[in-house]
Amino acid sequence: MGIHTIGIESTGEVQLIDITPQVEALCSHIQEGVCVVFTRHTTSAIVVNENEEGLKRDFISTLDTLIPKDRGYAHDRIDDNAHSHLKAMLLPTSVSIPVHDGKLMLGTWQRVFFVELDGPRSRRVLVSIIRAA
Repeated sequence: MGIHTIGIESTGEVQLIDITPQVEALCSHIQEGVCVVFTRHTTSAIVVNENEEGLKRDFISTLDTLIPKDRGYAHDRIDDNAHSHLKAMLLPTSVSIPVHDGKLMLGTWQRVFFVELDGPRSRRVLVSIIRAA
């Protein structure tokens, strides 16, 4: 039980990084409970979805269409990354996943992703494991 950290080194500006194996390893000793995966970064997100390359490209393309990079956002005068913050505001910062017999209760195609929106960067994801009483 407790809070654990997963280190991530993103290599692209926008990137979906499958962190399922790291999360599974942290939960492998839990009989019953819940795993909460959380990002503390304002230009990132945590999502659960399928790990299929076409879908990942479509996701990034859709975000870019909704929130283009060069729109003259007010925040760009400070850090030139307003588009990254705005994209993150549309996505969750955490997910909760039930754990049973040391396994994440994900669906057949579901994976846990760290979504990098302002990379490349060094990042940290928090994983909180809550055992059932």
